[in-house]
Amino acid sequence: MSEYHIEVQNLSFQYPDHYIALKNISFNIAPYEKVALVGPNGSGKSTLLQHLNGILQTNSGSISICGLPLSDKTIPQIRAWVGLVFQNPDDQLFSPRVYDDVAFAPRYMGLPESEVKERVTRALKAVDMEGYETRVSYHLSTGQKKRIAIATVLSADTRILVLDEPSAGLDPRTRRNLMNLLKNFSEQTLLISTHDMRLAADLCTRIIVLDEGEIVAIGKTKDILYNRELMEQHGLETPEC
Repeated sequence: MSEYHIEVQNLSFQYPDHYIALKNISFNIAPYEKVALVGPNGSGKSTLLQHLNGILQTNSGSISICGLPLSDKTIPQIRAWVGLVFQNPDDQLFSPRVYDDVAFAPRYMGLPESEVKERVTRALKAVDMEGYETRVSYHLSTGQKKRIAIATVLSADTRILVLDEPSAGLDPRTRRNLMNLLKNFSEQTLLISTHDMRLAADLCTRIIVLDEGEIVAIGKTKDILYNRELMEQHGLETPEC
């Protein structure tokens, strides 16, 4: 088993319209690390995230998840390990009840209903949403929906949680609650794409800066986020701004 949960080597990607979205991307993330992926709009963050569980297929380079190379044959296993939470939770919640949304992954895996129920209960407890099983996801607040979206991937016993702009659209109190929730996740590796530099500063130990499809900086949070010249050069702000 690899010492890294995520290994990306020389990854490049070009869309069918010939737009080059990623250029020779390489980085490693160790088990249980919390790492932020930051960059201006259009820098390639979402494209990169969608490669980690095979939604998009690499044009060149390689990806390994928990030591397993990503390929057509390994995608089912890797999708069980990598839980991708979209920026808009409505893209992830489609069932009539919260229970059915959270139960979707373990049911798809063919698990017996007794284990499905156990996983749903455990996942909802992890996001402080116990008692919401019979609620209609559509009627929940944005913050509640984001918690349920996280629960939908936790129910697959995911090892890696990949979040795309988790604090987007949240009021300050709900944002703080979500950040405290993510701080307590100790059994998953977290990769968080965000424009919320305060969240990145408070939650993550390392930062990857992506701009125009290339990694332009990678390092400890304090060395990256508080480098005003670097941040401004790539259209970003330091957390105190």
